[in-house]
Amino acid sequence: MEFWTIPRTTQVTVVVAVLTLLVLLSTNGVESRKALATDYFEYSAISCRTHSASLTDFGGVGDGTTSNTKAFQAAINQLSQYASDGGSQLFVPAGKWLTGSFNLTSHFTLFLDKDAVLLASQEESEWAVIDPLPSYGRGRDTDGGRFISLIFGTNLTDVVITGDNGTIDGQGALWWEKFHKGKLKYTRPYLIEIMYSDKVQISNLTLLNSPSWNVHPVYSSNVLVQGITILAPVNSPNTDGINPDSCTNTRIEDCYIVSGDDCVAVKSGWDEYGIAYGMPTKQLVIRRLTCISPTSAVIALGSEMSGGIQDVRAEDIVAINSESGVRIKTAVGRGGFVKDIYVRGMTMNTMKWAFWMTGNYGSHPDNNYDPNALPVIQNVNYRDVIAENVTMAARLEGISGDPFTGICISNVTIKLAKKAKKVLWNCTDVAGISSAVVPQPCDLLPDQGVGKITSCNFPEESLPINNVQLQMCGYQRKYF
Repeated sequence: MEFWTIPRTTQVTVVVAVLTLLVLLSTNGVESRKALATDYFEYSAISCRTHSASLTDFGGVGDGTTSNTKAFQAAINQLSQYASDGGSQLFVPAGKWLTGSFNLTSHFTLFLDKDAVLLASQEESEWAVIDPLPSYGRGRDTDGGRFISLIFGTNLTDVVITGDNGTIDGQGALWWEKFHKGKLKYTRPYLIEIMYSDKVQISNLTLLNSPSWNVHPVYSSNVLVQGITILAPVNSPNTDGINPDSCTNTRIEDCYIVSGDDCVAVKSGWDEYGIAYGMPTKQLVIRRLTCISPTSAVIALGSEMSGGIQDVRAEDIVAINSESGVRIKTAVGRGGFVKDIYVRGMTMNTMKWAFWMTGNYGSHPDNNYDPNALPVIQNVNYRDVIAENVTMAARLEGISGDPFTGICISNVTIKLAKKAKKVLWNCTDVAGISSAVVPQPCDLLPDQGVGKITSCNFPEESLPINNVQLQMCGYQRKYF
């Protein structure tokens, strides 16, 4: 056997060449890995999607000054073609994305990165004017139409608005100033409004400084609002948190709200318009809600309740520095009903009223309301409530000739503030019972004794919305 002998100089040359080749191969490997790099994350949703895109694929620029209204709409228009082919999702990456209103599509997910911020445009030209809601007859701020919401959808099926706690900033100060100065031409926009839709999920987002209401599902069914943080100055006008309106089968859970108005306001239309439209809000679950609202309610039923409100179940509620806990707001001319209301497991600290019902909430859309249209308020149950630093236990005011009936309050302890009112319970035109309530309620709610502590029932059967199961979905975007 023969061996080839390689000169030393040649050996050195070969070694250098091999090392160079290895370096090149290693470098190419890095580049190859870069070429195959991906954005990948998982999230929970009612539906997963087959097709994906990023806002940057459609010219989006996240610099906080470039308008992305056209980019959003172009992306959604393009992705809408996949509605019947597994649906689609639009990813909004980190950045500040200035935009006017845009419309969603069916079988679609909008996902915001944790460092993504949608900034609502302050140019009125980027906000279309749409008709007032038929169950309201006019805008809430002005007669006539209303500015379309920032994120809007109508007649949709299976739509998800979610993120990794990404942010939607309504930049509402300009709108609040116009409202206070009476310079609004139309009703202010909301941050999110979904109309005439089924299977809706709004989750895991932070909403800031809405021009008016934050989340408004209306004329819709099977709605899930979950893991939402809503923040607005406590003196900002009408910045309601979540307002289910003429909706069936809705679940609101695990939300934290600081608001200039009601944290959750349950609605169903306004006076003669709501009566004519006749679509109640029913089968509503609210749980694990924390609220701060010094001038409003944690949960308000009304005042626009002319289509009716029925079967509301609220539990595990925390109220801090708020005007009232669960408040019923209505008036002569409203018609409709509020019935079968169940509240249990509520903790309150620093409140003006623990319980408040109002039959003289007098705002009307016009002078054409029917003074004979009286609301029916019945079967309202509160149990297992602890409250501290409360100015007044309850203000329960029905309507003369139309009393609020079937009120039940049990297992309630209210500790009063140092400067509490002398009259702790103010009750007129109401009827019901109480059990194990401190301080002792008014005579219109006679004490049934400790043995009746469970009189205020809470339904044990589950509502359909509780059976909704979320799937683990993913997003993957490759970079080449």
